[in-house]
Amino acid sequence: MLPWKRLFRPLAALLLTTAVAVVPAAGAAQAAAPSGAHPLQQSQASASGWNDYSCKPSAAHPRPVVLVHGTFANSVDNWLALAPYLEDRGYCVFSLDYGKLPGVPLFYGLGPIADSAGQLSTFVDKVLAATGSAEVDIVGHSQGGMMPRYYLKFLGGAAKVNALVGIAPDNHGTTLNGLTNLLPYFPGAEDLLSSATPGLADQVAGSAFLTKLNTGGDTVPGVHYTVIATKYDEVVTPYSSQFLSGSDVHNVLLQNLCVLDLSEHVLIGLTDRIAFHEVANALDPAHASPTTCASAFS
Repeated sequence: MLPWKRLFRPLAALLLTTAVAVVPAAGAAQAAAPSGAHPLQQSQASASGWNDYSCKPSAAHPRPVVLVHGTFANSVDNWLALAPYLEDRGYCVFSLDYGKLPGVPLFYGLGPIADSAGQLSTFVDKVLAATGSAEVDIVGHSQGGMMPRYYLKFLGGAAKVNALVGIAPDNHGTTLNGLTNLLPYFPGAEDLLSSATPGLADQVAGSAFLTKLNTGGDTVPGVHYTVIATKYDEVVTPYSSQFLSGSDVHNVLLQNLCVLDLSEHVLIGLTDRIAFHEVANALDPAHASPTTCASAFS
């Protein structure tokens, strides 16, 4: 192979990664926040249709989209790129904070996940009441792609949700590259993890929460499931554990759509427009278009 050909792939990957990060920058300024957020976030909300409870879904996009952030994230920071992306395509978009621990500001997704699912249930009801819709679609990143499954399975959410799209969800837990396997060797460490940050303990592969969630099957009837994963995920490992089994499941590996996409666990949810294009396809499969490297510029 000629030397310039050996250099082309990493160079192209670098350029694509730059584009994925830069293209959404203009839209990021249009972020919005729920009530109770920081005043700056509230001012951003006033200039955007994101979390606009007067928004009425169109005939083209009849279901509002609820965005569910990941661990340590919040309803604004996780969605600075994806929320405007969907809003620009005509969706009513909403996001919530969940899983707050006492005395911990800004960082969410740390409380017991079953409790967080209850908070999601309350929020979905609020969105449905405001928009007059019968169902929502849910898009979640990391824990936010897995936690809604508890709502669907145990809290009656299946009757109110058309589709669940998980971006790098830890559907079957994670070993964090094997680090959590060390817990049994340190007496008291697992109990400390559970008491201090139950939302983290619930995500460890083999936890009581995940055992309950996945017993009897990954999915429930009537909901369309999509999982979007990256092989470079360093948090939810192995990445294949993110995929679901079921009759109405679409599992997507990002690099099968664009081999040059280098996004890892965080960037796939925060800035990756190739992943966002696949989200849009999942929300409107009747008008889906092929997702390729060029989707980074769409």
